[in-house]
Amino acid sequence: MKSAKPGRYCDGHGLWLYVTPAGTRSWILRYMKDGKSREMGLGPVRLVTLKEARERAHKEQRLLLDRIDPLEQRKAARGAAKLEAARGMTFSDAVEKYLASHETAWRNEKHCQQWRSTLATYAIPDLGALPLAEIDTARVLKVLTPIWPKRPETASRLRGRIEAILAWGIAQGLRPGPNPATWKNHLAKLLPAKSKVRAVRHHAAMPHADIPNFMGELRRNHSLSAYALQFTILCASRTGEVIGARWPEIDLSAAIWTIPSERMKAHKLHRVPLSGSAIGILKIAQDLYRTDDFVFPGVRIGVGLSNMAMAELLKGMRPGLTVHGFKSSFRDWVAEATTYPEWLAEAALAHAVADKVAAAYQRSDLLERRRELMSAWAGYCGSNAVTAVVAA
Repeated sequence: MKSAKPGRYCDGHGLWLYVTPAGTRSWILRYMKDGKSREMGLGPVRLVTLKEARERAHKEQRLLLDRIDPLEQRKAARGAAKLEAARGMTFSDAVEKYLASHETAWRNEKHCQQWRSTLATYAIPDLGALPLAEIDTARVLKVLTPIWPKRPETASRLRGRIEAILAWGIAQGLRPGPNPATWKNHLAKLLPAKSKVRAVRHHAAMPHADIPNFMGELRRNHSLSAYALQFTILCASRTGEVIGARWPEIDLSAAIWTIPSERMKAHKLHRVPLSGSAIGILKIAQDLYRTDDFVFPGVRIGVGLSNMAMAELLKGMRPGLTVHGFKSSFRDWVAEATTYPEWLAEAALAHAVADKVAAAYQRSDLLERRRELMSAWAGYCGSNAVTAVVAA
């Protein structure tokens, strides 16, 4: 054995002696599993005798009889041992180690302080003393649920930071996966989207079932603010887009209002298909109020309607609601009372659409599909019915 030249030498029953070009000698078990050849080291010759190597090979071959892969079993045993050894690593310990390894890369002391402060305030009280390996979905939810509806932005950042700490632990072999703080296909199924929570909190919306009666009240009010608010609702637009609207943006013959990118929240040009009702309001504004380029002019030439005009009108009619909330009313109507797809409603609201099908459509801006939708919305706004299902 000591004189064996570099190469592989079979002892029988899968046991081989492997001699490297450098002269190192070790025992190897070769076997087949699921049609694939595998090799498992059994130790160096200097520490393991031939007799011991045969005993080890025999032991591993017994596992194969039970359809257990000895390499996978060894890997699992080592992983379990590592996890057991790491049980002393608490979440607080992991936070300190994570921050220490990342704070130099961030180059921003304030950023590091924000991480530390957020975790110390909300996560450490519940998770800090727990071994990293014991933190599960229920414990993550215990931290997030109380603050998610009250401070969604903070809660969302906190979730991301907890996810990062646990991901570090998984990468270090200190806890098993998957990560219980992951959002996509996990917590997203258990918590409302941050944007939905924020919309409900900051922009009180009128139930879509009340819209037809409310629009009837608006039509009996012949003030410029009332016409502007009707137009805002019919176009599912923002206050700033409407009070900044100028006549050169309006094509009455094509029934299109083109809002330039600099006046859009997403900084992207947006074409609004105008329903018959919206065109009717524009004609009234043109006949009764046109003094300059502004569709809904203010008290002075060259200035649009005040950004508080519609808000004050609404405050007098329905205290507590917001003009922006009518976008939510439109969105809820599409979801609950029509069969139009969600991504079409998002396009009408000039929101970014994440849906892959919609993304394929959005090589164009879906103008004609949106025209159909906005016409149906105008019909609903002008109806007396409070419930109606509109076919897409």
